[in-house]
Amino acid sequence: MSYEPLFSITPSLLSQVETVAALRTRILGAAVELSWIPALQKDSRTRNVHASTAIEGNPLTLEQVRALEEGREPVASDARSSREVLNYFAGLRHVEKHVSKKTIRHEDLFALHRILAGAVMDQGEAGRYRTIAVRVGRYRPPSPHEVSGLMFELLDWWNKRSASLSVVLSSAILHYRFEAIHPFADGNGRTGRALALWELYRRGFDTHHIFSVDEYYWEDRPRYYAALEAVRKEGEDLTSWLEYCTEGLHQTLERVWLRIQAYNVKLPDKLVLRPKQEKLLQLLRDHGTMAPVELWSALKISKQGTLDLLRPLLEAGLVEKVGNKKTGRYALRSPAA
Repeated sequence: MSYEPLFSITPSLLSQVETVAALRTRILGAAVELSWIPALQKDSRTRNVHASTAIEGNPLTLEQVRALEEGREPVASDARSSREVLNYFAGLRHVEKHVSKKTIRHEDLFALHRILAGAVMDQGEAGRYRTIAVRVGRYRPPSPHEVSGLMFELLDWWNKRSASLSVVLSSAILHYRFEAIHPFADGNGRTGRALALWELYRRGFDTHHIFSVDEYYWEDRPRYYAALEAVRKEGEDLTSWLEYCTEGLHQTLERVWLRIQAYNVKLPDKLVLRPKQEKLLQLLRDHGTMAPVELWSALKISKQGTLDLLRPLLEAGLVEKVGNKKTGRYALRSPAA
């Protein structure tokens, strides 16, 4: 018996997949010969690490995670939180190192889990399928004696039949099914999201490793958990989950495109956009132009705080002011496609 995912290709899902494919083509075309790819890779890795560990309750901020990546010990960081973050960095590097691996086996999952969960397990043993029953909220995953067989079926599907689908879909299916089986006693969330990235990498969707998909899940965790739960409520029909994940890739690629523009024009202070600056740029993308009062109201920060965010964006040419001093509005200066 083999795993066979159940889903339908709805018009909405098909449209999102096509949009994601077009955005990916634009991004990879812009990134062909640019010297800042390593810096963008580092930033994306940091964002993925922060988001995936934060989903599981890690309290470190993005800046604290960045400090750990750079070998600096952040203020007010406890040993366990730091270890979780450093483990995830090591796990992503492990995935990147094995990106060309054609066949993924149980041993490969064990190796990845040992890296991600080493020294931070609340129960069970890192690198071994669980021997205990677990519960995730109201959900009871399969019993321990079923885990190995279910994982054999999932790996068989991943290695032999997933390639017949768009990688946008196969990575989402892998993500969900792994979480549903919940094969380890602890650390399943981090491992499942790392596997979804591995699928995007090994099938060449994110050849530069610059897409920080986990930010999407982290920023609205209730929706993330609800999307997982919806599959179980719908009799394991993955359609709504695939629509949710594809929307996430769409939003992720939109952000990457904004970051590429920031790297292209070389922001004066630092190349990395702050989260609030990304939010500001997204607001301008959505609304076309916005008055200053509209911006600081939407961002929920002070007038001065908004101006501080805008200043480097204006200097870099990412944003422009249109109109006169009294009626001026801000707009995103769109680069040539």
